[in-house]
Amino acid sequence: IHPHGRWRVDLAGRADHAGTTRLADRDDPMLAFARVVLAARAAAERHDAVATCGKVQVAPNGVNAIPSHVTAWLDARGEDAERVLAVVEDVAAVGGTLTEESWTDRTAFDPALAARLAALLDDAPLLPTGAGHDAGVLSAAGIPTAMLYVRNPTGVSHSAEEYAEDADCAAGVAALTAVLRELT
Repeated sequence: IHPHGRWRVDLAGRADHAGTTRLADRDDPMLAFARVVLAARAAAERHDAVATCGKVQVAPNGVNAIPSHVTAWLDARGEDAERVLAVVEDVAAVGGTLTEESWTDRTAFDPALAARLAALLDDAPLLPTGAGHDAGVLSAAGIPTAMLYVRNPTGVSHSAEEYAEDADCAAGVAALTAVLRELT
């Protein structure tokens, strides 16, 4: 599993009325948040990584109110820690306060277990992943661990469009069953 982390981004402004406050008089943290999102995207492209601001809290969160505060969470991932931390550094440079909430360095899986799963699936490739998973926690604790992915022709995940063919699901179940039998 590639290195990955999450940072809370705090952006302060001044709450005010959306209809009576001139643009020149506003201190709107949503503008700073927009800069953070754009900086995260540009930094991820520049450093060959990925970055997402997938969660945002706005206060006071009213349709007719200029926010006083925006809290967002930056999720950054890459093939190595240097890429991820370079993204975070670039995002921090545009403003706000970034606070690391979690960090997971590269996590390796048990090579023999992974090779056995691959062999059961006609030598399926052993691929790195940017997806964090509980399996990484187990592996980091010294428990022999591997991950088995079922082919997804859409490439879409965490979405209603995520899809796998029945035959691919059956092959995954068969491989998992065979390895579990060997381990017990």
